[in-house]
Amino acid sequence: MKDGFQVVGIQQTDQRPVHGSGSRRQEKPVISALLLLLLVAGCLACNLFVDKDPSYLDLAHSNVAPNRDYLFGTDTLGRDIFSMIWYGGRISLCIGFVSTLIATAAAVILGAVSGCASRRVDGVIMRVVDILLSVPSLLVVILLQAVLGKASVLSIAFVIGITGWMSMSKVIRTEVRQIRNSGYVIASRCMGGGFFHILWHHLAPNFVSSIMFMVIMSVRTAIAAESTLSFMGIGLPVEVISWGSMLSLAKQALMGRAWWMILIPGFFLVATLVCLTNLGNYLRRKINGRHSNL
Repeated sequence: MKDGFQVVGIQQTDQRPVHGSGSRRQEKPVISALLLLLLVAGCLACNLFVDKDPSYLDLAHSNVAPNRDYLFGTDTLGRDIFSMIWYGGRISLCIGFVSTLIATAAAVILGAVSGCASRRVDGVIMRVVDILLSVPSLLVVILLQAVLGKASVLSIAFVIGITGWMSMSKVIRTEVRQIRNSGYVIASRCMGGGFFHILWHHLAPNFVSSIMFMVIMSVRTAIAAESTLSFMGIGLPVEVISWGSMLSLAKQALMGRAWWMILIPGFFLVATLVCLTNLGNYLRRKINGRHSNL
């Protein structure tokens, strides 16, 4: 037009998708995945590059700062922290994965039963789940561990796993109730398919993507719970090396100003938790984006 005005609305509309939030959803946590893979591989193959026994007590070299002989220093008992980091990572990761396996199995079975049951049975199961969710999980873990007695790797994994299935079961229950009356489920039931056959071949493939975020976050929660219990003195004993049991010596480290005894295990623990969190958030955004496009 000759009056000096220029229409710019179309240009702004065309540029919005480029700088919008949709481009951020496609960002993948590559660095977190590579770092987590490196940590897991290092813990599994630590016997190839670790030349010191992590449980050897060398009292003549206790509280030694990091140097050439002891890359990460030693603790109050003279144990090499570099060796303890990698061997202890095995225990922490084992507890995380085993407890997640237990929690996932319980959530899948109970969530599917609740989703396939009648309204009355489903209501009873969900009320029990709501009651369990209202109780702080850490208190339940402490109570169960006190009942089981002396802590071990399997007992800690079992206690954490058996108290972490409730939220996941509610998601599975919702997914199952949406697909339980589908044609292929009814056909399988009419052909004599049992509960576990239908669950494994027809129900699980439809809700597994929805709970992957919760599965990864369960690993993170289990590792953090083990570290918290060990730090409080009710987790793994000192002779069982894990990242949590290493942090249980924090009081002695602070009194002796041995910063490396807290900072180095804490760094590996926090790095693992952050990587798992980033991967879980990426899966959550991907799943939410997929559902919003349906």
